Amino acid sequence: MPTKIEKDEITGKATTGHEWDGVKELDTPLPKWWLYVFYATIVWSIGYYVLYPAWPSFSSYTTGALNYSARSDIARDLREQAQQRAPFVDRIRAASLEQIRSDPQLLGFTMAGGRSVFAENCAACHGSGGSGAKGFPNLADDDWLWGGDLEAIHTTIRTGIRSSHPDSRLSQMPRFGLDGMLTTAQINDVAEYVLSLSTIDTDKAATQRGTAIFSENCAVCHGDKGQGNLEVGAPNLSDKIWLYGGDKRSVTQIIANSRNGVMPAWADRLDEATIKMLAVYVHSLGGGR
Repeated sequence: MPTKIEKDEITGKATTGHEWDGVKELDTPLPKWWLYVFYATIVWSIGYYVLYPAWPSFSSYTTGALNYSARSDIARDLREQAQQRAPFVDRIRAASLEQIRSDPQLLGFTMAGGRSVFAENCAACHGSGGSGAKGFPNLADDDWLWGGDLEAIHTTIRTGIRSSHPDSRLSQMPRFGLDGMLTTAQINDVAEYVLSLSTIDTDKAATQRGTAIFSENCAVCHGDKGQGNLEVGAPNLSDKIWLYGGDKRSVTQIIANSRNGVMPAWADRLDEATIKMLAVYVHSLGGGR
């Protein structure tokens, strides 16, 4: 005999016969439109599996009836872009930095390319606008360790600083404390003198003692007035611009322990045309001489 269908007393709808703690489950079918959409997605997925890459294997994947590949599309787009850029890139490669700057059309292309390359390779250390950070030079303030003209910037980018490149820019500040070249008291005195070069209030007696110490140990690189030396990458100590901090503690630590930051040589990573674009862009940030 057929099972008698039980109906809910309140709604009048049939139940499934399931009951939990007095709560009965209504036998309510899914809406037709929902079922049709669900069936359509099944058909769509089957068609997708057949037409497009879908199933991985140990060493490859199913390519699908259309043999479609997003990677191929990207590779094709990159080739087309490279072909469009090629005439400008060739001109940049053949031109001098000054010629690039004097050609409005070429300069516009160079600036756009340099901005993109800077964002991808340099902004992580120097900031998106070249403003720098502690230990990473500000490229927009016209204060340069190795020179801020186009050629100097180009050379610095290409060969790096204390990098593995054979022509890398090199400088080495002695570790006056670690290597026992100066006593703790002498380091304190010369730090006071260095701070006085930036018109910072200091211990006058210590500053006077530090003057002779600076002249004997530091002036050969930094200049007799701490004005710096671009030829050896010695920073200007009198302009209130500090790479690692200009407070007494920071200056003392640098004198005692030295600092020798490293910048990679981009000649090993970027082609010459790209390095030129980067040099022109960095020069334009506001600090180029």
